[in-house]
Amino acid sequence: MNADAPAIRVLVADDQPLVRRGLTLILSPNPSFEVVGEAENGEQAVALAQRLRPDVVVMDLRMPVLDGVAATEQLAGLLPECRVLALSTFDLDEYVVAALRAGAHGFLPKDVSPEDLATAIRTVHAGDAVVAPRLLTRLIATHVRSPQPAPPTAATASVADDITPREREVWRLMATGLDNNAIADAMEISPSTVKNHITGLFAKLDVRDRAQAVIAAYESGLITPQRP
Repeated sequence: MNADAPAIRVLVADDQPLVRRGLTLILSPNPSFEVVGEAENGEQAVALAQRLRPDVVVMDLRMPVLDGVAATEQLAGLLPECRVLALSTFDLDEYVVAALRAGAHGFLPKDVSPEDLATAIRTVHAGDAVVAPRLLTRLIATHVRSPQPAPPTAATASVADDITPREREVWRLMATGLDNNAIADAMEISPSTVKNHITGLFAKLDVRDRAQAVIAAYESGLITPQRP
């Protein structure tokens, strides 16, 4: 991080005091971060975020009063500039897909290393998504059972009219867990061309990042979920 850049303001939300304190102790010594508050449930996280204006909320998904998914959805509406990094004890957690759909910018298991946590916070703060593509596709294949009868956005609903065959193929390969270089190899095009197709896809699908694009692929029926 640039030494002159302001510290990333972080709010920690978890119903377990030891976890909250542990995350704070991990982040606080790093001058890249400023832990501005701790919340013990989703309702408190939303209230504190509105008051403290953190850059990133590290959000446990399973909390009392208001769970992390509902809190993420509220924050996406109230504070769209605030990024949510979801945490879960479970790798394959149906809450994760719901949180990404609600507006979370990433997901990490709670046993993540301090170094990976710091990297993930920086990444979501920069506006990128943090979910390993293959973990994301495993999650969706496990917890999204069939295409939704009403896709979440108008852009997704009219996808057949708007998306070119090339964009559709990039979308399909992305949804199977391939990164940009692998998509470029599969389609025999350059990584920069893949990136251009993805930028166009995001705009047409009205999604913010790769995670939401992959979810949209399953919800639209482009990819059929498989039982694990």
